[in-house]
Amino acid sequence: MKPTFSTPESWQQANVLMQPVFIRLIDNIRKQLDESEWSGSYRDVQRWPEGTPSETQYRFQCLQEELAKAVPEDVPELKEAMAQLPQPMPSYELFLQYGDRHIAIDLWEVCYQICFLNYASMQQNPQTPATVDIQLLDDAGDVDWNLLDDKAKRIVGGIFAKLPKTDAPLVTDEESSVGMGG
Repeated sequence: MKPTFSTPESWQQANVLMQPVFIRLIDNIRKQLDESEWSGSYRDVQRWPEGTPSETQYRFQCLQEELAKAVPEDVPELKEAMAQLPQPMPSYELFLQYGDRHIAIDLWEVCYQICFLNYASMQQNPQTPATVDIQLLDDAGDVDWNLLDDKAKRIVGGIFAKLPKTDAPLVTDEESSVGMGG
């Protein structure tokens, strides 16, 4: 989900917050992993617009590979071919594993949950403009690192609390997703 903003001021506030939010998110994940039986790794992923056929995704990936090896005179033609296709949105995932259990968590979605007050509404209706949690900013418009860390710690703690217990029976799904709500 790519957030929308109702005012340029809201966009600017989110712009100020997102990098610090990501930093605190990664640090709090590290702390939780240190205390957990789950292991975690990070991976770059591409999110495709809903309804993008797998053939189109494959074609785009083939063009990317060709572009990486292309001679300079072929580059414009390859870029033009790619521009005609739906574009994936780069994303970043935390991939958690314990035994045969695998869970992928979209880290941008968790950042949005930390940064915005109305994350649940935005999930239900993607046209809903983001409401930045301005409590995470001080009077000067700078990041309040203590409040940000507290909120990130609470949300990351909630995610880890929702993980299947390591001694519970294995769920039949090969890959699950932990809810980000709340």
